[in-house]
Amino acid sequence: MKILSMKNLKKEMLSVVRGERKAPADAAQITFESVEAVIRLLTPENRFMLATIDEKKPESVADLARLVNRAEPNVSRTLGKLEAFGFVRLRQGAGKSKIPEVAIHRLTVDMDICAQQDRVAVA
Repeated sequence: MKILSMKNLKKEMLSVVRGERKAPADAAQITFESVEAVIRLLTPENRFMLATIDEKKPESVADLARLVNRAEPNVSRTLGKLEAFGFVRLRQGAGKSKIPEVAIHRLTVDMDICAQQDRVAVA
């Protein structure tokens, strides 16, 4: 996971496409525009849902929705966002059901408060 402004990410990608530089080693990593963007995704409600997945091991999204007392469509949307950023995996369950699993248990933020160059390490 890395922190990079959209402007700098676009600049990096275009220079790679033009052949001006090689793709950076972290090019395949999920990129957030800021630490604040990570924090907005990891709301108390979403962290409670992640903890519930980790502790209760629900057998489906519907099961998870019941456990966290939220509507299933709401839980599905949230899981989609969390999956897109690598926080959860959705593996195939029985029939059409998906089984949510926590993929990341710990994040470490290395923040230079003067340079505004944050780094996020996933453990």
